Amino acid sequence: MPFENSREVHRSQMSAGEWEISRIGSEACDWRRLAEQVLDGYALRRDEALAILASSDDELLDLVAAAYRIRRHYFGKTVQLYFLMNAKSGLCPEDCHYCSQSKISTADIPRYNILSREKLLDGAREARQRNARTYCIVISGREPHERELRAIEEVVPEIKARYGLHICACLGLLTTEQARRLKACGVDRVNHNLNTGPDYYGKICTTHTYQDRLATLRAVRQAGLELCCGGIAGMGERPDDLVAMAMELRELRVESIPVNFLIAIDGTPLAGTSLLAPADCLRVLAMFRFTNPASELRIAGGREVHLRTLQPLGLYIANSVFVGDYLTTKGQPPEADYAMIRDMGFEITRQGAPEPLLEEGAGRDGCDHSCV
Repeated sequence: MPFENSREVHRSQMSAGEWEISRIGSEACDWRRLAEQVLDGYALRRDEALAILASSDDELLDLVAAAYRIRRHYFGKTVQLYFLMNAKSGLCPEDCHYCSQSKISTADIPRYNILSREKLLDGAREARQRNARTYCIVISGREPHERELRAIEEVVPEIKARYGLHICACLGLLTTEQARRLKACGVDRVNHNLNTGPDYYGKICTTHTYQDRLATLRAVRQAGLELCCGGIAGMGERPDDLVAMAMELRELRVESIPVNFLIAIDGTPLAGTSLLAPADCLRVLAMFRFTNPASELRIAGGREVHLRTLQPLGLYIANSVFVGDYLTTKGQPPEADYAMIRDMGFEITRQGAPEPLLEEGAGRDGCDHSCV
């Protein structure tokens, strides 16, 4: 079901059984106690995850505080910054309805083939200047061409030698052999989002399947790489679709989960869709934190649009954000992120990388849901 600004509309679109489960779970739940159970190793049930999504505004701060207990246990008061490089834009044969780069999109976006080695290195330098720990290299398309894969293989060792950054590659569908090549050249993690649950997937994409995405994730894991995998809220899905995705991520033991909130870009089939309120976004983040307690949780595309002034509350649940722009849309200025993190008493994670060259005035021009 779609999220709506009205909680009554939100609940009225559940089936009677779903609403009853969520209502009972929400009324009976002590969020703090549930958080303690999760920290003791308890695996959240589907009805409890639905109860989080159906919880009332009156419960919201208690829910955020409980989620923060889990976040603090695993990540303390640290925030990890990611920097996203749109290394190939547009020119995609897929029909993902949310994406400005798809073949069915008429959005006015840059279209270019994979960037040169020099431009990819420039992006890595900027990632380090922005205090990012991870540099995300994203190309549009169904799968990487051989030339694109070789370009990644050639530049990643140089990036790591110069800047000590973690590398996350988002290249579309992958075979096990392609994933092994990424592992061999120094890529740490591959992003490939499920985007929604299996029952709703056919409503947002017809050129590949949910099972195709799962096959890529298994290939990446077989190659010994970490998994970055999440999804998008606000595309018209039901709460159960979000919960099904969260449970699948738990089964996959995903290390990093980007949670996007739909940016309804003009020229895409989902243009004009506006189904999220800031409180809904916090409930979605809390549900992912409770279901995947030890996974890095990132507030990704759409945080500025949908969380708005409640972004600081989101970081009491999540422990990571992108700093700077997304793929074809702008993010808020890095200085605003640094100020938010500083004002909250949090600190930026820098382990595993050289001391960053902080230049807060640095900037660049910017689909926008943290990768294909």
